[in-house]
Amino acid sequence: MTKMGGTFLAVMLVVCSAAHADRGSIPFNPGVSIFEPKQRAMIAWDGREEILLLSTDLRASEATEVLEVIPLPSEPEVKKGDVEVFRRATMLINKKLRQPPATRAYAVGAKGTRARPAGEVTFHEKIGAHDISVTHVLDSGGFVEWVEEYLRSMGASNPTIPEPLKQVVDEYLEERFSWFVFDVVSLDEEPKTNEAIQYRFATDSLYYPLKITRTESGETSIELLVLTTSLLSRFSGIPTERVRLLHDPVTISSRELRLLSEEMADLFPDWDAMKLRIWRITGALSSFESDLIAN
Repeated sequence: MTKMGGTFLAVMLVVCSAAHADRGSIPFNPGVSIFEPKQRAMIAWDGREEILLLSTDLRASEATEVLEVIPLPSEPEVKKGDVEVFRRATMLINKKLRQPPATRAYAVGAKGTRARPAGEVTFHEKIGAHDISVTHVLDSGGFVEWVEEYLRSMGASNPTIPEPLKQVVDEYLEERFSWFVFDVVSLDEEPKTNEAIQYRFATDSLYYPLKITRTESGETSIELLVLTTSLLSRFSGIPTERVRLLHDPVTISSRELRLLSEEMADLFPDWDAMKLRIWRITGALSSFESDLIAN
């Protein structure tokens, strides 16, 4: 992982991209372009569980409903998140980076005929503009067909998953991913800030989906707030050199974390100090052959 010296950081995390940097998207109206001028993401991982907090600004070239697909390594608990967590976390980083360098110690690298359906919906709820369903894969061979039937049930008249996206979904299925989040949002030409959504799930590695976006075109710059008990050095997904550390990692106390997020603080009940930093991942969306996986 590469790094640069600590400087004052922008309060809002921005992704400059005409596609989704963490999910695949399927417009209900074919030919419609989806734009995501801003994305905010924070990951908290304690070695066993992860909280992934996401918020996006979205717009479309014309009015349409869009199905967003997010692959996850295990069944998530889904709830409305607090968008203020991003602002509070970035302000805390800025405050600590203004402290004298001697007070900050860090290291990088330490730093056939089926008798049952192909999928099932285990959670469905409307959260603001989001209509979210958590789906469990029961039969990988028929899952894509089942997804298209699900799209019809959501109101799409002639739903078709693009062949490149089918191929990526098949790759996830081959890697034994059996949980996908479907999120339907209504968009038009005016940018819309969607509510923050929090996903909490079991995982033995820090995880952020990237490969699902390989079917999209254009360049992206993804900035992630990352909170862990220690710095991470093993990256088994995308290469380490593609993950850039934007500043010296800062150490935050359990009290400071509780001021950021009660639920994230509860993820680390036995820790008095955690590491908080911002990672940046850049490149062509088509270049992501793997997800972000680290421990």
